Amino acid sequence: MIERSYATAAEWHQGQRRRSGDPYVTHPLAVAQIVADLGMDHHTVCAALLHDLLEDTEYPADRLAGEFGPDIADLVAAVSDATAVQQALTALNAAPAAAISARDRAVLVLKLADRLHNMRTVRFLDRARQHVKAQQTLDLQAPVADALGLDQLSGELRRLSSAALPSADCPATLCRQVLAVTTLLLPTAARTRWLQEWTGELGALPTCRARMCFTVHIIVRMPHLALILRRPRPGSLPW
Repeated sequence: MIERSYATAAEWHQGQRRRSGDPYVTHPLAVAQIVADLGMDHHTVCAALLHDLLEDTEYPADRLAGEFGPDIADLVAAVSDATAVQQALTALNAAPAAAISARDRAVLVLKLADRLHNMRTVRFLDRARQHVKAQQTLDLQAPVADALGLDQLSGELRRLSSAALPSADCPATLCRQVLAVTTLLLPTAARTRWLQEWTGELGALPTCRARMCFTVHIIVRMPHLALILRRPRPGSLPW
């Protein structure tokens, strides 16, 4: 049955490619591998191989049950149905994971496996879509994996999502680096003192925007400050 499911997926996805350039069938195959590694039954593995047929190919929906049986057909249809997925989520929220039906669990596992492989290949999306998918995964899919007790899957979802999101500290780090460079305009003896002062103020600012505005303000004023610090003091020697 699993071999037939793969053959059907390969046939109907023939000619389709993912953004990576790989044949599209590599995606359902990877999802099936994840599902199998989680110990799901053969019906769920087959559904993983077939899960994109209804949405992404011209495969007739009424053939599913006849070729693969009602259980697999039901899972494939449910994964493509937002209402069915929401019903499974509602069941999970209302009771412990052990109390939900095998069908609801399978639907949720299929959706999580699908998202996991998509996050493994998220680098092929543009940066804006990477950020959206990563934040959505942290907010929605990872908590579902936690609720189902799938700690390893949840951990990988969180790691991949965090790697795809811009680091919250990145703007602060960049601002410190820019300020360190611009202090080269100041007298050598004054650079460390001013950089420490600005870094302290930078760290106290609550948002990226505030840190960027502060940095721009310092850069604009830097030439004037440098001129003042380099101006000879009254009574000092000209050199």
